Amino acid sequence: MTTITRFAPSPTGRLHVGNIRTALHNWMLARKNFGKFLLRIDDTDAERSKEEYVDAIRADLAWLGIEPDGEERQSLRLDRYEAAFEKLKAAGHVYPAYETAQELELKRKIQLGRGKPPIYDRAALKLTDEDRAAKEAEGISPHWRFKLDHEEIIDWEDGVRGPQKFDAAQLSDPVIRRADGSWLYMLPSAVDDIEMGITDVLRGEDHVSNTAVQKQMFDALHAVGLDHDTCPVHDACPHFAHEALLVGREGKLSKRLGSLGCDAFRERGIEPDAIIALLARLGTSLPVEPIRDRQELLNSFDLETFGRAPAKFDDTELDRINTAMVHQMDYSEVKDRLPEGMGEDAWHAIRPNLETVGGAQDYWKIVTGPIELPEFSDEDREYLAQAAQVLDFSGDDPWHALTGALKEKTGRKGKALFLPLRQALTGQNSGPDMGELLPVLGEDVARRRLERAAG
Repeated sequence: MTTITRFAPSPTGRLHVGNIRTALHNWMLARKNFGKFLLRIDDTDAERSKEEYVDAIRADLAWLGIEPDGEERQSLRLDRYEAAFEKLKAAGHVYPAYETAQELELKRKIQLGRGKPPIYDRAALKLTDEDRAAKEAEGISPHWRFKLDHEEIIDWEDGVRGPQKFDAAQLSDPVIRRADGSWLYMLPSAVDDIEMGITDVLRGEDHVSNTAVQKQMFDALHAVGLDHDTCPVHDACPHFAHEALLVGREGKLSKRLGSLGCDAFRERGIEPDAIIALLARLGTSLPVEPIRDRQELLNSFDLETFGRAPAKFDDTELDRINTAMVHQMDYSEVKDRLPEGMGEDAWHAIRPNLETVGGAQDYWKIVTGPIELPEFSDEDREYLAQAAQVLDFSGDDPWHALTGALKEKTGRKGKALFLPLRQALTGQNSGPDMGELLPVLGEDVARRRLERAAG
């Protein structure tokens, strides 16, 4: 059976690092097994869903190189959920309930106060037809719950967490439809997974209890024949895997997620490959390394390497990976992002000093000038005057020719030999290798700067 995974964001905001990690791992799981990766826009919440976020999700995935093999939108599939709902209703798998949110919260507090789990008491099932008619005559529309089989022990072999077991009697019947007729997450997701032939669901561990509920929902949907007409090759529950959630160095990321999206990463100069390299292995037993070859990452991708402990996202580690990535990038990859006039020799000269490609702008100013000079001693000014005289670009390595001649002429060595030259030529105390940078400056610019520094 072809592996088919999906990433199902709600377009109620921008993607953040947690969403990106989920999308990436589902993409990798599909690609590793030569399968398909689907993007499913979960936009049943018409009030909160915005088209601008749909566009942003597509754009962010494209920027990261996470390419879906197809796209579906739940807002275009409402008839499918209605049909499934009616089948479940006819088979007695769903039932109406009339409690208000306040009544449910009071019940919850009473149960917790008695030391009991806050499980819905199924009071709605005790209502007679006359009771329900009276409620609706009062203008109270029902919400709808999926009726769990409380006799079942729900179990599955989780791809990350191993054997999982839930007593259905310890779970609340989930609300699947609001009183206004709109859908909650559970049923549309299960219908889509069946009809789209999803074979593997990889998501965060906060969905584990949802999976227990949805497994019974899958069984009920299969029993009423949902998959027989729409997906004859897929007649079983998907394989489920739940990975540990991301945390920061100081704990949960929730307060910072807004600043950990693609826009923020782009603004910081983070390369897509750096994000991919970090998130591909974050939370696994494999080392996080600046690997730009995605096939290499795919070859090592294995759910068995995923750990149960929270995965720690660290900005400094991302910066480290990004810096290493930049140092690997060829001129052909970055030339369209470099300052005007900056050529391949200049890129190779400054690349080892960069943390981001955007940082090339600051180093290019060293070449184009003007530069600000420090105060030189009389002795150093005399030394720099000599440097201007012996500067020679006739050979292949003018820097070492210059320092060699000055060492022999003045007896200087080490810092006294090199630092005044760097300061006069660049205005900096440190920076790119002067052997590569001096040819980029050129003979005329270099001589003028040395003469200026000499006074």
